[in-house]
Amino acid sequence: MAESERYRRGREKLEEIHGEHGREVVQALEDVAPELARYIFEFAFGDIYRREGLHLRDRQIATIAALTAQGNAQPQLKAHIRGGLNVGLTRSEIMEVIVQMAVYAGFPAAMNGAAAAREAFREADAGTEG
Repeated sequence: MAESERYRRGREKLEEIHGEHGREVVQALEDVAPELARYIFEFAFGDIYRREGLHLRDRQIATIAALTAQGNAQPQLKAHIRGGLNVGLTRSEIMEVIVQMAVYAGFPAAMNGAAAAREAFREADAGTEG
């Protein structure tokens, strides 16, 4: 597959999960780190998120868990919480994932995850992006 096709497929998958906001976030990198933006479109969303082994909602569960456990990726966690809502996760399911991370990543990471969820839910209710 040509690189331009990979990029297009990645952009489409990113927009399927995150809507217009996801594309805007990545494109904001293009002036400072165009290669990073290209890698996100092509590799993360063009290759990994398009794999058939998991449904998008399951990929979002895994991503929310990983970002919560990292404890230092609040903007990305908020974006993936919103993406989780977009692909059919409920708020309750998202919170269960975050609470589960208290066992494996610690209470501070789970508390930070809950704060990110609160913000993402408020933005979703208001129809705004953070």
